[in-house]
Amino acid sequence: MIIAVDGPAASGKGTLASGLAAEYRLPHLDTGQLYRAVGLAVAPYLEAPDFEARAVEAARALDPTHLDPVRLGTAEAAVLASRVARIEDVRGALRQFQRDFAHQSGGAVIDGRDIGTRICPDADVKLFITAETGVRADRRASQLQARGIDVDRDEIFRQIAARDENDRNNPAGAFYPAPDAHLLDTTELDIEAALRAAIAIVEEAKARKAR
Repeated sequence: MIIAVDGPAASGKGTLASGLAAEYRLPHLDTGQLYRAVGLAVAPYLEAPDFEARAVEAARALDPTHLDPVRLGTAEAAVLASRVARIEDVRGALRQFQRDFAHQSGGAVIDGRDIGTRICPDADVKLFITAETGVRADRRASQLQARGIDVDRDEIFRQIAARDENDRNNPAGAFYPAPDAHLLDTTELDIEAALRAAIAIVEEAKARKAR
């Protein structure tokens, strides 16, 4: 079974994808980590004339088994990920790895920005997770504070809003719900309630396929 989970930054898609993976005993891939790793790799070359070429090279050389979750969890990494994700050849370099991961024996849970539309259009279940921008900013601030990181909530709000805009206007992406995706708004839900709702969607999809 392949479960595709899409949505904007800090919507809760990664946490829900991890919960679904545990519920159904499936491997999980957070594709945003791949883009964050590429962004950090080329951070010193943001103003270089060959920035895009360096980003593509970094994407092709990326070893997904050696990712540092602490560095990848920073606001800087998120902004850089949005920058390199606009480069079509970067997305192309990472696309096959994502597809191979999703289509491994037994399936997988994979989350990101264009999973249900481009990476796994054949997924058994597609979810698009969303929440109001202010709620997402509060969640991201709480996550960072829990790690002992000082944060400016207003700056996080601006960063999330900017990422939303970049994602919507990304010519290389597909940041929209797939036509057959199930929309799950988590604005008023805590993580337990959101996970129960996501599991209910998956169970209903499984039941329909079994009929």
